Order: sequence, then C-alpha cells, then structure tokens
Amino acid sequence: MDSKFNKAAFKDKLESAGQFPMLYMFKFIVPNGKETEIGLLFPKNEIALKPSSGGKYVSATIKAMMDSADQIIEIYEKASSIEGVISL
Repeated sequence: MDSKFNKAAFKDKLESAGQFPMLYMFKFIVPNGKETEIGLLFPKNEIALKPSSGGKYVSATIKAMMDSADQIIEIYEKASSIEGVISL
C-alpha cells in the first residue's frame, strides 16, 4: 500500500465501524484486463464489474464477509501489488 497510508488509523476506523465478522464492500479501479487479478483475491465472492466509458479501466465491487480489520487490510495490501490498481 502507499507509504503515506496510515495502517493503524485505518485499522482503528474499521474496528470502530462495527463488530466482526462483518460484510465489507471493496471497490477497486483496475486497467482493463487486470480484473482477473482482483478476482483471485476473492475466489468465493461475486464480483460486479463495470467498464469505464473509454474502456481503459474496469470498476470492481466485491462484498465479502470479513473476520477482522487485519483481514481487510491484508486484502488491500495484496491488491496494491497489482499494477495500476486504485483502491477506493
């Protein structure tokens, strides 16, 4: 993840948002063709894909049951290794 990312503050925010396990919605924007790589992070979940108007990017939305804030952060860290991904 970005070096400016404050992992501890994000974890605190996630933990104060509710009780785990919880349904969490992930949103990513990826270059066209990279949506399969995002899909590998969520093998058991349905992924809603929407291409951009120009066709260069794809928006991916995934709802997944998460057991902890650490599990959510781990997904974002793995996603950050995908070239061109933007986490929302």
